[in-house]
Amino acid sequence: MTPTVPSCYVGARVPRIEDPRLLTGAGLFVDDVTRPGMFHACFVRSPIPRGRILSIDTREAEALDGVHAVFVASDLNPRVHEQKYALDGPFMPSLNWPPLAEDEVRFVGDPVALVIARDRYIAEDAAELVAVDYDALTPVVDYTTADTNDELVHAQFPGNNAGGMAIPPSEELLRIFDEAPHVVSRTVHQQAYIAVPMETRGIVAEWTKSTGEMTIWASTQAPHEVRGFCARLLGIDEHRVRVLMRDTGGGFGQKVAPQREDICIMLAATLLPFAVKWIEDRQEHMMSAGMAREEHGEARMAFDADGRILAATLDHVQNVGAYPVPSPITAASAVGMLFPGPYRVPAATFSLKLHYTNTVGRVAYRGPWQYESMAREVLLDSAARRIGLDPVELRRRNMYSSDEFPVAAPTGMPFSDVTPRETFEQALSMLDYDAFRREQEQARAGGRYIGVGTCTYLEPTAGATPYHSTEGATIRIEPSGKVNVYVAGGSSGNSIETTVVQLTADALGVALPDVNTIQGDTAVTPFGAGTGGSRSGAMTAGAVGETASVLRERILAIAAHRLEAAPEDIELAESRATVRGVPGAGLSLQEIADIAYFQTETLPPGVPPGLEASGRYRAEQMMIWANATHLCTVEVDIATGAVKFLRYIVSEDCGPMINPNVVEGQIWGGTVQGIGGALYEHLAYDETGNPVTTTFMDYLLPTATEVPDIELGHIETPGPGPGGHKGVGEGGAIGSSPAVVNAVADALSPFGVEISRLPLTPSTIVSMIEQARTVTA
Repeated sequence: MTPTVPSCYVGARVPRIEDPRLLTGAGLFVDDVTRPGMFHACFVRSPIPRGRILSIDTREAEALDGVHAVFVASDLNPRVHEQKYALDGPFMPSLNWPPLAEDEVRFVGDPVALVIARDRYIAEDAAELVAVDYDALTPVVDYTTADTNDELVHAQFPGNNAGGMAIPPSEELLRIFDEAPHVVSRTVHQQAYIAVPMETRGIVAEWTKSTGEMTIWASTQAPHEVRGFCARLLGIDEHRVRVLMRDTGGGFGQKVAPQREDICIMLAATLLPFAVKWIEDRQEHMMSAGMAREEHGEARMAFDADGRILAATLDHVQNVGAYPVPSPITAASAVGMLFPGPYRVPAATFSLKLHYTNTVGRVAYRGPWQYESMAREVLLDSAARRIGLDPVELRRRNMYSSDEFPVAAPTGMPFSDVTPRETFEQALSMLDYDAFRREQEQARAGGRYIGVGTCTYLEPTAGATPYHSTEGATIRIEPSGKVNVYVAGGSSGNSIETTVVQLTADALGVALPDVNTIQGDTAVTPFGAGTGGSRSGAMTAGAVGETASVLRERILAIAAHRLEAAPEDIELAESRATVRGVPGAGLSLQEIADIAYFQTETLPPGVPPGLEASGRYRAEQMMIWANATHLCTVEVDIATGAVKFLRYIVSEDCGPMINPNVVEGQIWGGTVQGIGGALYEHLAYDETGNPVTTTFMDYLLPTATEVPDIELGHIETPGPGPGGHKGVGEGGAIGSSPAVVNAVADALSPFGVEISRLPLTPSTIVSMIEQARTVTA
């Protein structure tokens, strides 16, 4: 058990140590990497959503000055040894998608050929000279009817079935619904949208033929996953692959696993006498980097006469596109299991269907199970209006308080260490909910339509799946007394650099400026699963704690021996060991390190030389739960459909905060992404399968003009893991969209509007109002 250490830096608003580097343009991103004689890659992509490849003529492209090679499927695909994502775990089926399209293309943007040239400009020119003859086929575009479509995206998957599961309703559950005083059903269609990181995907691969070694610079969230994947792909030993991840301009789940383009570059590098770089442009990214969120579900709840939940069901359907990466089943199954959320639901069941279509593949995206909150929270607001209760009162009658945990949801998910009712009440208090309702009455009397919406959710963080269940750290105190901390980590916007330095400084009693961290280099860092699943803070805290405890004990022993005191009387702070009650007696960490490395004959018995240690933390719980309530108020212009934010409030419980600055940044960023999903973003296809939002002229993002000030409240309930820390990376993106949808619906409730499709663009809102008026006319 890691000893408790008095905190000095953990919990403090320490400035992010990576900011000076990033803000002054000194960051090192993949596109900053240059290797001697390096060439550049560009993909030839399908312009049609589905079709047979009849022929590919590369001769004109190969003849262009500066072109080294043009690879097609027959050049690269046979070189695949094994395609397996470790993060999928041992029980998920392998998705052995072809690196380059072979006989058939399956979405607009499908990579068909790979051009290698002296620079990107020549490569792009050459790509336009590759002549591909297609026999167009009828695409499967609408995922809602894909299972009844005679056309198949993949011949080996009848009914375009990509997976699913179902827990049939029991006779008792059916009886509850038949006899309940109130049964409410809502279906919400959530549109496809994308992560849109600041940095698009990118990779540099350099093969050393003489030694059979691969070096990769990648824009990734998980360098060790890239290393293992590459080793399996090429059929070489893992220690012959080195992956370096420096700065990454956002990942949000999209960069958690290598995709087909990365695979092509890895394979092509083994055929080239130089390093090769591929950097995705923004249009490529929007066509082929992957989508998320396109799904719908029928959510049903039965209530008693007083509005208490008796039972719930969710029939959920997802579009996974043509080539989902990694397996979409894990996150999709979590939707049904999490659906009861923070409410007392005595009985529940769910079903899940995943459908292939001729659109870009589904990828992980910040809170990939987010639909559970969308379906549940929109349904609750609708039910409140139907039953005649205020949505807040309906929730109060059904929401758990912290003293009721642990509990097990009827879908099998165990919840613990959360405070849903407490965050809910804090958010309402911050708004002054009753005062807002009075303001709303006055506004409606004056022809203004304002509304309030909430979403309270439980967020799984630091999950102990086989791949994610451990995290390692190596700490080396140099002879100078300075400290280097090695973790898998990698900076992708989650400030894990600052977090590791704070944790280490506290665990060892070292001054913050004396600590440095090395991350994102598989040659020197211990294995780790990387950034994903809101795991970095809690898991890294465990790894640093396990490792630092070994060194701390050694430091205390050396200091006690030299100062002639008992180890329990030694205090460590600001890189100095002192004797409690004897201010003048002390040693600097540099002096202790000098003893450990160069005066080994003076070490106390049983203390080994040096000050280096490696440790590994293993999560003892299946999940660490965080929770939050999002609450926002909006004004809707019923003539134009414009939505204006009045207030936006988040009450968050992520346990004791390592750094409030980092926590709040994560909440703000995720919240903005969820606002985008509710109101603006849509990766749209026309009825023939052609993408129509491939630039920022068409794919709308919220800007500083649209984003409200986000007010934050914190409740700190320790979790069961190290330091009581919980994850916070995904919550903002989970809770914001449902809260916004409910606020708009509340504003438009006088018209009888019920929201069933997203995003809530101005034209959509105006259309809903017109339809509601027509129905009531």
